[in-house]
Amino acid sequence: MSAPRPALKTLAIGTAPHIHDRRSTESIMRHVALAAAPLAIFSIYAYGLAAVLLLATSISACLLSEYALCRWRGIPSTLDDSSALVTGLLYGLTLPPTLPLWMAAVGAFFAIALGKALFGGLGYNPFNPALVGRVVLQAAFPLAMTTWAAPLTPDRFSTVRPSLLAWPFTRPETVDAASSATPLAAFKFEGIPTETADLALGLVGGSTGEASAALVLLGGAYLALRGMLNWRIPAAVFACVALLSALFYTLSPAVYPSPLFMLTAGGLCFGAVFMATDMVTAPLTHAGAALYGALIGLLVFVIRLWGGLPEGVQYSILFANACVPLIDRAVRSRVYGTGSKGAGP
Repeated sequence: MSAPRPALKTLAIGTAPHIHDRRSTESIMRHVALAAAPLAIFSIYAYGLAAVLLLATSISACLLSEYALCRWRGIPSTLDDSSALVTGLLYGLTLPPTLPLWMAAVGAFFAIALGKALFGGLGYNPFNPALVGRVVLQAAFPLAMTTWAAPLTPDRFSTVRPSLLAWPFTRPETVDAASSATPLAAFKFEGIPTETADLALGLVGGSTGEASAALVLLGGAYLALRGMLNWRIPAAVFACVALLSALFYTLSPAVYPSPLFMLTAGGLCFGAVFMATDMVTAPLTHAGAALYGALIGLLVFVIRLWGGLPEGVQYSILFANACVPLIDRAVRSRVYGTGSKGAGP
């Protein structure tokens, strides 16, 4: 009687990378949402019901858009990876608290449709989806996107701003009385500075995500310590803006803002930490990340000082997103066993 033949073993052959990480897309997205949660909570404290309705609308519209587009494309729903949830949260934090809710829903649809689905879904998108949605609104509704509200008003938890519930393509019957210019607009167009302590603590008007630079940095530190954020990107952004600001401020303190003001005002902190560091749209190498961050910082500085808009973070990040393939090609890692980058031995 012959001995039994040993069981055949299957050799699995696949392309690189072969090293797997325990972290899944879903877990990374949940940690990003957790890092942004304190900022969302503070924005609710600062703007009350306006922030609650705006964030709820942004998140719900992104989730519904993701589901509907998956059904329309005939593919399984991707709601389980939580990417649409994070997109809705970050997108909502970029919006002014007076924005009509129907506009927020429209921008959320474009964030998912143009920012993700058009390119094949998560992992294929060259641009940050949340910023795509915001830029669409900025182009379509510039007045609504540049109307701001003062934070910490006494009636913020008992009164809903009329502009939030305005019907599509109509104006509210009453105009919000508690409005204010952002610190960047006040400095650029009126020459009025703002205390950096107020900027760091979130005591000034702006987008809901601009509420507190301190909380943004806290969330960024949490993600960096968990290895879910390349700290070189925000570090390069901040370093570039700080160096250029210090140079011009030294030359003419009466004309140019201080480095601390430039770093804490507007959406620079939020954009550098939560938007520019998107793993899909950021460079692959550490050197590329530093170059990418420096490019964003340079563009932000130029737009803020000499552009027609007081803020330029969103456009700077999207332009840098478009340059990522070129950056990756310019600073690609040396191929193992070769004498130079991509060359033969």
